[in-house]
Amino acid sequence: MKTNYKIIFLFIALLFGYLCAFGQSVLAVEKVSITVSNLDKSIDFYTQVLNFKKESVEKISGKKAQKLFGLSAENPTVQIATLKIGDEIIELMEFSNTPPNRPIPLDSKSNDLWFQHIAIVVDNMEVAYEKVKKAKVVHVSTSPQILPEYISAAAGIKAFYFQDPDGHNLELIYFPKNKGNDKWHQEKKIMVNNNPSNFLGIDHTAIGIADTDESYLFWRDILKLEVGGHSENYGPEQEHLNQIFGARLFITGLHTNEGFGIEFLDYIAPPGGRAYPADSQPTDLWHWHTTLKVDGLDELAKQLLDSGFQFISNGIVQLENSQKALMVRDPDGHAVLLLE
Repeated sequence: MKTNYKIIFLFIALLFGYLCAFGQSVLAVEKVSITVSNLDKSIDFYTQVLNFKKESVEKISGKKAQKLFGLSAENPTVQIATLKIGDEIIELMEFSNTPPNRPIPLDSKSNDLWFQHIAIVVDNMEVAYEKVKKAKVVHVSTSPQILPEYISAAAGIKAFYFQDPDGHNLELIYFPKNKGNDKWHQEKKIMVNNNPSNFLGIDHTAIGIADTDESYLFWRDILKLEVGGHSENYGPEQEHLNQIFGARLFITGLHTNEGFGIEFLDYIAPPGGRAYPADSQPTDLWHWHTTLKVDGLDELAKQLLDSGFQFISNGIVQLENSQKALMVRDPDGHAVLLLE
């Protein structure tokens, strides 16, 4: 029997391509990192007001900081505090020996494309709101809002937007029994100082985007996050939540097998959301980056470069414990740290 080597070769090539593509997917959404102006002040806010727990503080400096964050300063230093709430992690970053932090614009809105927030799940909105109100947080929402029945995907969810000391947007979110991840409805309580906490963990981080299909190229097609669902939110409750008159937005939820979700906030109305500043640096206070644990970083970097995406890092950076990292921007300018 004559062997058809062309067919065998084609089969092997296709199999190899499939395995490579499979190996280049995101394994987990590990954390978000936020640039702050005063690390101690921000740690106090997140731990005392929102019941985060400080896990550690580390320092990256010199050439490694230069390369990872794409900095031009001669000897930059960044102190990074790792905080945990439930199963989820955030980092707070304070830069030194660099140009001064540029503040978030005072007129910043959630349809501006630098917008990003984390949604902190609570088991009692009224109690959680009273605690942040007592801390005199800056309100974005007029008050907690209950999303109406006509928004079927989000009906009954309670939400409230506010700001941390540097003006970063945060959300409190409450899920009724028929909504959200099952983990948010478990009876087991998180204990803080021997008392049950109303703050349970982080459900997702949301980013302002210009076009859902364009964002799919980066997040779904290259990084292989899975699309979980959509919601079109509008009405007076949404206006009071975002403080944007006539707000109507198309929301897409994406996820991996581990970690919290990513949400696209694609504003149908009103038009005119401002672009992510082209000269942005990780030292700017509007900087957030989302860390994704990946496989096949070298090949992913090639795909992203070939697709025209902007690198923040000066190439792939070798970190401790044999880890490799690359910081890149998505189509709208949001920073993403790929970690292998």
